[in-house]
Amino acid sequence: MLLRPRQREFVERCVSSLMLKGNTLGVGPTGSGKTLLLSAVIKELMPIRACVIAHRDELTSQNQDKFLRMNPDITTSVFNSQRKSWEGQVIFAMVQTLARYPNLVSMPFLDLLVIDETHHITANTYQTIINKAKEINPNVKIFGVTATPMRGDRSSLGKVFNNCADQITLEELIDSGHLVPPRTFVVDLGNTQEKLQALRVKTTGDYNDQEVADILDTVPLNSEVIRHWKEKAADRKTVVFCSTIEHAKNVTAAFLQADISTKLVTGEDKSDYRADALKSMVTGETQVIVNVMVLTEGWDFPPISCVVLLRFSSYKSTMIQMIGRGLRTIDATIYPNITKTDCIVLDFGISSILHGNLEQKVNLKSLEKISKDAPFKKCPECYGEVPTAARECPLCGFEFKQEVRQDHSDIRLLEINMFQKSNFAWTTITNDIACTSGFNSWGCVIKKGEYWIGVTGPSRNTPYINMATQVIHKGEKLTAISAVNDFLCTYEDSDTAKKNASWRNQSPTPNQLAYLPEKYKHDYGLSKGEASILLTYFLDAQHKIKKLEL
Repeated sequence: MLLRPRQREFVERCVSSLMLKGNTLGVGPTGSGKTLLLSAVIKELMPIRACVIAHRDELTSQNQDKFLRMNPDITTSVFNSQRKSWEGQVIFAMVQTLARYPNLVSMPFLDLLVIDETHHITANTYQTIINKAKEINPNVKIFGVTATPMRGDRSSLGKVFNNCADQITLEELIDSGHLVPPRTFVVDLGNTQEKLQALRVKTTGDYNDQEVADILDTVPLNSEVIRHWKEKAADRKTVVFCSTIEHAKNVTAAFLQADISTKLVTGEDKSDYRADALKSMVTGETQVIVNVMVLTEGWDFPPISCVVLLRFSSYKSTMIQMIGRGLRTIDATIYPNITKTDCIVLDFGISSILHGNLEQKVNLKSLEKISKDAPFKKCPECYGEVPTAARECPLCGFEFKQEVRQDHSDIRLLEINMFQKSNFAWTTITNDIACTSGFNSWGCVIKKGEYWIGVTGPSRNTPYINMATQVIHKGEKLTAISAVNDFLCTYEDSDTAKKNASWRNQSPTPNQLAYLPEKYKHDYGLSKGEASILLTYFLDAQHKIKKLEL
């Protein structure tokens, strides 16, 4: 399994900071592959004894499963309420179980403690575990990964970390096609924005949710929310974020009164009810899910393509959490009948005015070559080292002032950069077809009508029992390229991905030329690498793709 180039840079920076400073924080939002990143960091530090802690059982098992996919030769064990084993080289533990005294005293000598969803780290349970690990080994390294470093209670991650090694931004992932772009509409219902701005002036901390609800939660305003939603997103799966439970109940009632299938989930729900409500989104029984800060973390349902903001926060990262629920791309092998090219954001508050909408941030700079040794700057608030590009200190929340720029660069340049940033070499067959291949698999992006289709399959010389020719993505060209690249990363290794390997630039062999279509036989600029991809397409992929009847 291969990491994307940007993921590899993230891992190298985190490993370097751990070795130099003994602790570091790595920030990666939805779509960055946090579990693969922490798995790769642990692999780079082997041989060591490591413990990965998380606050939910499903995260613990998910982390172990993904770790073993990347590192099948490293032994693992689980420490939770059902199983309590320190046998593995890497132990995956539940915070609530491990923090109990009888369990904590059994902790062995650890070289590395990894904290998933690190924004919880200032809680007493986490601090108890960290203190015990340091008591046993004063030199234990602490590595944290999170999508959202800012905590609602404003407690600082700087209590544990003195640096942030790297921060993959949401904008980078949108630029690279790993998330769909948002389309933001800021809707001012009457004079609500003026009232909310006044509320901002008088508050010293985060916004008081009840005061926000008092402004936004009226029958006429809720009716207007439904009207604007119908105009812009009536055919979309939608998640709505409200300020209070009472506000959420009223918004849910407004959707139901308009004959829109809607469910409400809050922190007061029993787990069975919440699971059934979320399942109804998957089965198609429900179109809109309304919540009060329950679905900002740990819930991913890629078909969501509309996010309604009826609450906000002084933290930009909280806004990004909410919008991120709608930015996941669609895996066509899981959702074959869904096409998603963007996410509509309906902001009925002032989040976008306060923080700037994400479209303003997206540009080509994130696709440029990034130095392995990222430049850092000191945060004037907590004095921690953070990446120069950070707009908000991941350690304490300090907001760096900088100019908001819009980039209107040509989308064609973005596509070229995407091919360059791919792990694999690509060859353009026609204006509507591009292909890439490895030793075990191949992939194509093909334009059909207004959409681009990502198709993958096994090499003709390596028949995989569990791999078939299949459509894995339908949407924009950038997201199709990214989906194909990530698929090949699962089946190929670093030898396959050497785009600068000397053999690729050699002249095609006589045998290659013999099997190529006539028009390529007299192309004197053709390389051996390009010929290899062309043969994969014309002798294998083309025929299998035709059978799919795209």
